[in-house]
Amino acid sequence: MYLILDLGNTNQKIGLFDGDRLIRLEQHDRLNKDVLKDFLEEFPELRAGIISAVVPFQKRYKTYLQDRLDCFLELTGKTPVPLINRYRTPTRLGKDRLASAVAGSRMFEGFPVLVISAGSCITYDLVNSQNEYLGGAISPGLGMRLRSMHTFTSKLPLVSLSNPENVIGDDTRNSILSGVVNGTAAEIKGMILTYRKKFPNLQVMLSGGDMGFLEKRLKIRIFAYPNLVITGLKYILEFNLQHAQ
Repeated sequence: MYLILDLGNTNQKIGLFDGDRLIRLEQHDRLNKDVLKDFLEEFPELRAGIISAVVPFQKRYKTYLQDRLDCFLELTGKTPVPLINRYRTPTRLGKDRLASAVAGSRMFEGFPVLVISAGSCITYDLVNSQNEYLGGAISPGLGMRLRSMHTFTSKLPLVSLSNPENVIGDDTRNSILSGVVNGTAAEIKGMILTYRKKFPNLQVMLSGGDMGFLEKRLKIRIFAYPNLVITGLKYILEFNLQHAQ
């Protein structure tokens, strides 16, 4: 069994894998030692784990996990991964982007794959058929677009994210929602078509917390996968365990 910790900007997740099966997933606003201790006491057979943190993670929690597990990794820009990283600044690449790219490359081995994550930001990450990570793109996420229109204008209200009632907004709220949700879906579809011109056999995966708002609007062949970062971290952990033997 593997312990997977994904500390993102919005949510912090604990995943438990038994082989390739994700058998437990918890989501917290903030992890603490009590949460980790309870989890480890429930699963005393745990021996290996990995953490990816894009937010500060208290050193004492890391020390606790290193003492408790036989192998505990913290994903950094120097951690060995099962792909070739061609990013010009590999140590600056977001850990969540790297983990998602690893998951996509493993699930579609031998094919070019574009991994799209719709979270705080929308990220596009491309791995070619030679298992080389080439880079991608970053744009504002749905929530960020809603907040920015309110912040940088004098009269537009702050609108909570929900499904727009129609593509033609009949009031300010619905116009904002249509512009943000439908406009973002159009952006993603356009990006997919652009990448597919360069890579005709391209496989596309969509993940992230806002996946549900976008998936049905794309009307294009994609694979929706809700826990891509967690899965990619599991593959990275397995890769390091295999190469440590």
